[in-house]
Amino acid sequence: MNAHKKLSEFAATAICGNDITSSCLYVSALSILYAGQYAWISLIIVAGVLYLFRKIYGESVGALPLNGGAYNILLNTTSKSNASVAACLTILSYMATAVISATEAMHYLHSLVKSTPVIWATVGLLFFFLVLIISGIKESSNVAIFIFTVHMLSMILLILSAVWFVLNNGFSVSELNFKEPVKGSIPVALFFGFCTAMLGISGFESSANFIEEQDKGVFRKTLRNMWVAVSIINPLMALAIITVVPISAVKEHQEVLLSHLGGVTGGSTLATLISIDAVLVLSGAVLTSYVGVAGLMKRMTLDRILPQFLIKENSKGSSPRILVVFFLLCISVLWITKGELEPLAGVYTISFLLVMAYFGVGNFLLKVKREKLPRPEYAQPFVVVIAILAILAAIYGNVKLHPKYLVVFLQYFIPTILVISLFLNRNYVLQYFLFLMRTFFESFKKNVRYIELKITRTINKLSMQEFVYFSKGDNIALLNKVIMYVEENEITKRLKIVTVIDKNKKVDEKFMNDFRTLDRAYPDIDLEYIEVEGKFGPELIQELSEKWKIPNNFMFISAPSDKFPYRVSELNGVRLIM
Repeated sequence: MNAHKKLSEFAATAICGNDITSSCLYVSALSILYAGQYAWISLIIVAGVLYLFRKIYGESVGALPLNGGAYNILLNTTSKSNASVAACLTILSYMATAVISATEAMHYLHSLVKSTPVIWATVGLLFFFLVLIISGIKESSNVAIFIFTVHMLSMILLILSAVWFVLNNGFSVSELNFKEPVKGSIPVALFFGFCTAMLGISGFESSANFIEEQDKGVFRKTLRNMWVAVSIINPLMALAIITVVPISAVKEHQEVLLSHLGGVTGGSTLATLISIDAVLVLSGAVLTSYVGVAGLMKRMTLDRILPQFLIKENSKGSSPRILVVFFLLCISVLWITKGELEPLAGVYTISFLLVMAYFGVGNFLLKVKREKLPRPEYAQPFVVVIAILAILAAIYGNVKLHPKYLVVFLQYFIPTILVISLFLNRNYVLQYFLFLMRTFFESFKKNVRYIELKITRTINKLSMQEFVYFSKGDNIALLNKVIMYVEENEITKRLKIVTVIDKNKKVDEKFMNDFRTLDRAYPDIDLEYIEVEGKFGPELIQELSEKWKIPNNFMFISAPSDKFPYRVSELNGVRLIM
């Protein structure tokens, strides 16, 4: 994507902010149901945990500023299979978010226009944003900015109307609410309120999935802006409800609680305005899902986890095939669940929280394996530990409250991870399939010869894709680890070992002798050693990529030191593997 088309701070904040700030429409009611009059405290605790993740995300994505979020961090610190688990969780989270948000938006629209067919309207909304994203992320951001601006103004107006109502009518409702007994003890109520309120930070991970579409320095600002918005709006909204609406009435109006609050404090006009805002911002969360999953699945396709035909781009820089696949997945989920929110909530809750936990784990791996990699900020290890423990506590609390959420989640997660595993190991799958054909269909040789030929060509095409590792030519032990990594994680039989040297320098003969030994030790991989004169950097990488017709994603380096003159993001997609 050209620099002039990259997203500004406001546009990037709006895209991911519509998801995270729409949480006030449901998280206030959820937290009040479990924490009662102390829900606002639970929401402040959530804001504190989110602050810790600001540091974690800032360090992790700042060090490796490429699309993919948790998948990208794990891909550059551990194996491709481990990274794929995080990718599956993220995709499931986006699918559930898109369907839940679209369905809820249409429920709000149905409350305004009773003739609205919720399921078909949901399909229409998902299709609308499919077309919008295909038209280009810049065009989509203009819609996101409009929705985000309307939502922020609506929430401010609603909070101010609650303040005005209390000033004119007194604190009688809040006094009664604070005398209400809580479920269990106050600490238990706060804990379960915190667990349910953690759903209010969904969307915080989205910015990391389209960082390559953002202007330089924008990513950390989006984290700050989302944190500020959630830390102010969600606790204040819960406090406003507690001072105006009896707790006993919260469950009755749970689905449209903020509209009910608007009706109490500002009459039917404000209630209608909040309902319209709900339709818009929940629709904006659908847009966020499309943008986030597009960045993630594009990166997975470049890394050959997903089929290569998905990567084709249009003139706007979008990948329509990826977006259509995601749209069809969302429609299938909507059809299977028949629009019922409870099974979707099970997928959404656990997958989203696990993605957050994976980010914390990835941050630890980054500290251990990529300690010399430059990063704009640093999250202290104890901060990462506290953040991960908070996420694990939230997962435990949600499973404790809704045990069937775990079952529903596994029903979606297991098939997803199996499909991704098949793609990861498709070389072996094709070989086994070819073996079965040869074994069981001997009598039909003429009929299956064409299929056999096609499969053989596909296997050869996968295996003959060349990879490149840029070596300094001085560490044979590291080179051995690289070859082992490529054997275990990539489908290839060809690896170029490239050393960039100055005119007056030569690689040590001892290293060359050791390399020849390695070449004999790995008969299944064709190792080729090449010395290139020049200066290692983005220009040379691009030159070699074009000359050898090897995509940058198939080029590796070991983790650079803090003296390395370039950031990883400047190396055109070259991966870190050691």
